[in-house]
Amino acid sequence: MSDDGLPAPGSGYRKGPVLLRRGQIPATTSDQRLLSGGGSSDWLHGDPWRVMRIQSEFVEGFGALAELGPAVSVFGSARTLPEHPDFALGESVGRLLAEAGYAVITGGGPGIMSAANKGASESGGLSVGLGIELPFEQGMNPWVDLGVNFRYFFARKTMFVKYAEGFIVLPGGFGTFDELFEALTLVQTHKVTEFPIVLVGTDYWSGLLEWLRGPVLERGMVREADLELLRLVDDPEEAVRIVRDRGVELREAEREAARDAARAQAAAESGATAESEAEAGSGGR
Repeated sequence: MSDDGLPAPGSGYRKGPVLLRRGQIPATTSDQRLLSGGGSSDWLHGDPWRVMRIQSEFVEGFGALAELGPAVSVFGSARTLPEHPDFALGESVGRLLAEAGYAVITGGGPGIMSAANKGASESGGLSVGLGIELPFEQGMNPWVDLGVNFRYFFARKTMFVKYAEGFIVLPGGFGTFDELFEALTLVQTHKVTEFPIVLVGTDYWSGLLEWLRGPVLERGMVREADLELLRLVDDPEEAVRIVRDRGVELREAEREAARDAARAQAAAESGATAESEAEAGSGGR
């Protein structure tokens, strides 16, 4: 899900619920204004209102996606052209995920995002796009069935993680790297369930993995177990199978945990009942 997409004239610039075009497009983004230190005290007056906008983005995102069902987030470059083999790869991933019963979540833009959304939509699956306010025109791709636009990256990132039970990462740039390492960090630190993270494209990703297994691991910056969180494949079917199999494992673990909790609760209630009856019998003698 790269966010350095290609201009799409005429599609419009989204600023929350507002659509802007041509001369109305601002020179800075909401994120840029929020994170700008500045030298004045204007933030004392503006930032409290930003908090309300941030809150509204979370509320709208939660409301739109709450009933999404099983879903997988697919990340990849916005720069990939339809004639590139990676585009066909993205379509295959979206199609196979839809056929496996998953909704497909992308950044909603062009390139691989559009490819994955297209594959999902054409296969009858739910195709989701999470757009972002950017300083150039880039609208939702036409294959998005359910789209949510965000001003702030951090609100949008929450939705990518909260409503997905796996991540499939195709070749991409800085935006893709950002989402990849965000997901890795959350899984590594147990901030989210140990969802599968699958890299697709050995020729593209093997250099990164060699670096991680080389100087990064050798200097003790990560553990061997951390690197096992990543799976590298070339076949879209294998990528989807890894996600599906892990989903089955996690759902069974959740059911077993629920059964254990129910048994513990029943045992506790049974013990409390026996103790109460013993006390009542003792008091009657």
